[in-house]
Amino acid sequence: MTSFWNDLPQPFFILAPMEAVTDVVFRHVVKQAGAPDIFFTEFANATGWVHAGDKAIAGRLIKTDDEQPLIAQIWGGEPGDMEAFAKHCAKLGFNGIDINMGCPAKSAIKSGGAALIRRPDIAIAAIDAAKKSGLPVSVKTRLGYTYVDEWREWLTAILKQDIVNLTIHLRTKKEMSKVAAHYELIDEIVKLRDEIAPQTLLTINGDIRDREHGLEITRKHPGVNGIMIGRGVFSDPFCFRRAIELSSVEEAVTGASSPVSRTPKEYSEAEYSSTIHHKSELIALLHYHLDLFDHYQPTLGRPFETLKRFFKIYIRDFDGAKELREKLMHTTTTDEVRLAIANIRDL
Repeated sequence: MTSFWNDLPQPFFILAPMEAVTDVVFRHVVKQAGAPDIFFTEFANATGWVHAGDKAIAGRLIKTDDEQPLIAQIWGGEPGDMEAFAKHCAKLGFNGIDINMGCPAKSAIKSGGAALIRRPDIAIAAIDAAKKSGLPVSVKTRLGYTYVDEWREWLTAILKQDIVNLTIHLRTKKEMSKVAAHYELIDEIVKLRDEIAPQTLLTINGDIRDREHGLEITRKHPGVNGIMIGRGVFSDPFCFRRAIELSSVEEAVTGASSPVSRTPKEYSEAEYSSTIHHKSELIALLHYHLDLFDHYQPTLGRPFETLKRFFKIYIRDFDGAKELREKLMHTTTTDEVRLAIANIRDL
């Protein structure tokens, strides 16, 4: 089937799905800092939704119309549940379904995630079930469960399912993120894809820092179609931004479709200077994050404490940053955070 995947620039860039990170708030933060070509949601469990409804997925599928294209990442081990949930995602207006077959978390491998690497029969059934939604179906997985050399047999099984995109985190489930990603396998994986499913796009994930790093990988490894960045966004929230955008930062970071109350004029030019790691710009982005959190919190219902994992993104690389982060970890409201950072905006 043809879909938005066929019209993407190459290489395309994707914000990786990250549990308790890539919700509607943080996706908008990244979009404003420098948008990827595709957004993924957090992981949403099909079986949980089937049995308990929306309360089981706790706002993971909340989205807005200005997030395009947006893929619902789902997981589970029961094909019937996957079918029902994928059809629900189609009704909600998502642009595609991505099945998580690589999450190493203990809660996930009880019925899905990386456990499917050991159950290719269930993995194949899950793909077939999700396709009944009418949406394009992709898969995100790892090289293997325990051993790196599992990759060929496992990826062969998935590539035979005629999915639109295969994202490979270049580690095994056992390796977690404790070793370097296995870039040495990229060319062999491209060759396997070309032999089995040349129509399937191939996306690489693991240790990719930013757009320039991703472009370097695609130059070295022809045949790679996409780059997915996950943890890199914590080191550089502007990691997706193109060089050309540096001359129009204010426009890129304060789009007119912003759902928050602050207007672009309320952000000074200094806050969005063209130096991507400039302290003022990071602080301005934190203010934007706080505004978004306040806007969506009544809908998401997520406690203030969930914000604290993000402070290290913005408060860094300047004198006193460590002490300020420690202070922010003791705040209890967004207004307290704003007060704590008020005096550093002009430094």
